[in-house]
Amino acid sequence: MEKEKIERINALAKKAKAEGLTREEAGEQHALRQEYLDEIRRSVIGTLDNTYIQDEHGNRRKLRRKEPEQEP
Repeated sequence: MEKEKIERINALAKKAKAEGLTREEAGEQHALRQEYLDEIRRSVIGTLDNTYIQDEHGNRRKLRRKEPEQEP
């Protein structure tokens, strides 16, 4: 995420604490925060996709995604 967007997130957070936000500013803050969180999630997933687990015997295997449990 660009530095300017992170600075804008921080400026909106500071303004929200000090005096409150307009409806437009609150919407902008929400959108920027979502974008920031999506970027963090992509980064973590990318790291985990390149992670290997080594067992006690020295065997390495690629970390696999856990399948979501299905509702009964």
